[in-house]
Amino acid sequence: MTQFTGACLCGGVRLVASGEPEGVAACHCASCRRHSGAPCTVFADYRADRVAISGEAFTRYASSPGVWRGFCGVCGSTMSYQGANLPGMIHLHIGVFDDPGRFRPQAHEHEEMRLPWIHVSIAD
Repeated sequence: MTQFTGACLCGGVRLVASGEPEGVAACHCASCRRHSGAPCTVFADYRADRVAISGEAFTRYASSPGVWRGFCGVCGSTMSYQGANLPGMIHLHIGVFDDPGRFRPQAHEHEEMRLPWIHVSIAD
């Protein structure tokens, strides 16, 4: 089974995701922009039981009811999104992976909030 490795900026939080993601999507919502500091975010969606975290644990922030955003408590790297509406799933920011180019978006989320100058290519 293919494994994808990654880490936060300081390397304190390391992860291994097993297998291909369930999906990859670009999110344009204001909450993701504020959490990441980027004009949009791209997530690789995994079942939580297929992701192993080592080193430091994620620091989690409840950004709204039923939503937790994970980040490194040392360097502040944006790492994950989890929602009560999708139990058992973890959405990992592709920027934390050692080879983020392997994760091409297949869909857009909250496209109605997309900044007018953002153009994210969707996989064929």
